[in-house]
Amino acid sequence: MKFHLMLSKLISLLLVSIIFTGCGSGKKNDRDIKNDSGRTLEYNYSLDFLNENGETITTLRFEKADNPNERNQGLMDVLSMPEDAGMVFYFDTEQEQSFWMANTPLPLDIMYVNSDSVIVSIYKNTIPFSERSLPSGAPAKYVIETNAGYSINFDIKEGMKVRF
Repeated sequence: MKFHLMLSKLISLLLVSIIFTGCGSGKKNDRDIKNDSGRTLEYNYSLDFLNENGETITTLRFEKADNPNERNQGLMDVLSMPEDAGMVFYFDTEQEQSFWMANTPLPLDIMYVNSDSVIVSIYKNTIPFSERSLPSGAPAKYVIETNAGYSINFDIKEGMKVRF
């Protein structure tokens, strides 16, 4: 009888241990998310999308891509992002830009922004892994990538402004 009681307590402790180590707190730290690619994204910057009255309609946390290596890598091989996060590509000069989705498994919204912080074009719900060119159609200095549906969810349209 004593053996069964000890065994029962041992099993209970083991189950509790498994539950606590397997579940953790249940909340991920989405400040830094390590993807299956092994990359850690850090959303240390933010920008506001503004309505026609200059009021903030939503804020995006983002990782900055401001050098050739970072811009070339972009969100390739990234498997997930928090809903309020993305990447912003900074270019030295304002000119027509063109992106594609090769090696990018996430569907994205891609927004081209000129040097006056005006959104000049938006591609919504892009196709993962597509090699189709997505040109800006107008000079752009910044390119914002968000999860697909972000621009629809917040009613973001061409002609609106962003504030860095």
